[in-house]
Amino acid sequence: MYDARTCLLLPAITAFLAIPAAAQQGPAPGVPTTLQGAQAARPPQNPLAPKAWTLGIGIAPVVSPAWQGSRDMALSIFPDLRLNYRDDVFFSIPDGLGWNAVNKDGWKLGPLVKLRFGRQESTGGSPFLITGGSTALRGMGDVGLAGEFGGFAQKSLAKGRLRLRAELRQGTGGHDGLVADTNISWNGRTPTASLLYSVGLRATWADGDYSNVYFGVTPGQARAAGLPAFRTGSGLISAGINANLTKPLGRFGKNGALTLFTSYDRLGDVVADSSLIRLRGDRNQVAVGLAYGVRFGWN
Repeated sequence: MYDARTCLLLPAITAFLAIPAAAQQGPAPGVPTTLQGAQAARPPQNPLAPKAWTLGIGIAPVVSPAWQGSRDMALSIFPDLRLNYRDDVFFSIPDGLGWNAVNKDGWKLGPLVKLRFGRQESTGGSPFLITGGSTALRGMGDVGLAGEFGGFAQKSLAKGRLRLRAELRQGTGGHDGLVADTNISWNGRTPTASLLYSVGLRATWADGDYSNVYFGVTPGQARAAGLPAFRTGSGLISAGINANLTKPLGRFGKNGALTLFTSYDRLGDVVADSSLIRLRGDRNQVAVGLAYGVRFGWN
């Protein structure tokens, strides 16, 4: 499950766990996501001992906007749990449940299901909030949990160092909108593989049914929150860049890995023009965090 901030931070938060054995939209997807297209550089694996199943467990303290579009910063601690079966089926909180139905010649395509956390008007919405938060959403009401159903397509080039990914998902529950994520990332390592790095560009598009839930201001909300009413449209929700630096611990990362990550996203005009963002938020969104994760494999 994830929320808006998770979406934004996803690629970074999950860098250390994106290792197949092989809010408001709230905290990535968000604060690093998907992967929203970008998987970070992977700690080296022992080629002599591939495992059918891989379990990754991690945790990441992150300083980020309290909700997507917030000018207030907050500290959250994000857990991450991901399970892979070979290079076929994957499951994780930020990446959802998916199946590589096509996995050939650098292509991966298949169905995908994700959960998006809701948003609480009292704090900003992160279920992992430790300190900080925001009162800017008072009067806006809560946004419930949403399920998103769709699919993805990913192409790897340059021996897997360059990845292009796109996702299209239809929401239900907290929002009923259509959401599209695109991502391009470059992943590499130093000659001795003592450090791994990743840098990516990403963008999210959505229709009005989505954008109005998280950025629009209805007449009722306008009266309760003291904001001018505003109805958003369809278009670019946000675009940004993320970067990760990972240090594997022990041979083949057997003792886990530490990942330092940061991201910057800028909200698109379709939502940045909302009275909620203009008067109480900030279209520029910056996040930074440090993650630790370990993985286990078995047949």
